[in-house]
Amino acid sequence: MIPPAFEYARPASVDEAVRALADGGEDAKVLAGGQSLLPLLRLRLAFPELVVDVGRVPGLRGVREDGPTLVIGAMTTHHDVIRDPLVRRHAGLLAAATATVADPAVQHRGTLGGSLAHADPAGDLPAVVLALNAELVAQGPRGRRTIAAGDFFVDYLQSALAPDELLVEVRVPKADGWGFHYEKFHRVAQAWATVGVAALVRRDDGHIAEARIGLTNMGSTPLRASAAERALTGAGDADAVARASESAAEGTRPSQDTAASPEYREHLARVLTRRAVLAASGLG
Repeated sequence: MIPPAFEYARPASVDEAVRALADGGEDAKVLAGGQSLLPLLRLRLAFPELVVDVGRVPGLRGVREDGPTLVIGAMTTHHDVIRDPLVRRHAGLLAAATATVADPAVQHRGTLGGSLAHADPAGDLPAVVLALNAELVAQGPRGRRTIAAGDFFVDYLQSALAPDELLVEVRVPKADGWGFHYEKFHRVAQAWATVGVAALVRRDDGHIAEARIGLTNMGSTPLRASAAERALTGAGDADAVARASESAAEGTRPSQDTAASPEYREHLARVLTRRAVLAASGLG
């Protein structure tokens, strides 16, 4: 389909992009990799009066270290995240989950920041940054501010970004020494996850000392499986992990759609949490 008419801006700096967004107000949209916005435009599910293309803004790509934190530019593509040696070494969960996103064509164009700003609870990466306790940095007319991942996702396709703010980087604490695994169920290749589970596990003396579980597509935002995280503390074998994983769906509100019923999604959350934690912990 042909998208609705809109004005187009291609800023050369973050400051220019912020000014363009401020001028466009709530009728402006950011174009990053285009893998989320362009389908919405073609299907006429979005009607921006202004599209701000940040594809050539310098300084928004790449990965660097800042002490105990990895700083990932918002325009870093999925392809680069998957292959970056710093991400693979210090945030392997992010690299592993990103490798499951769509297909190589999307991975070469889509960006980490674009995926997170889109705030789709069925997307793989929002749940991952929740589990990693990441922070997202936004820049607007009043300067920069840092938003915890747990506060960033507000509702379905809604983030904490103000209309005149641009997501510029993602700060990920290094997860050295943690086991990790991303497990998801989808009906066909390249489809959205029916349910996904991002697991980070730290063991001490053969038992789980701490677990972080991010859930994909179990509500209007990505969620942490807090009850399962608590129940997993002290688990030392596969049976204990299985028992703790039974609480993975507590506090969730999965949707009903053509892919699955809420009850089936709850079942998947329990099963996939068990699988992900066993793989991350090595207790399986």
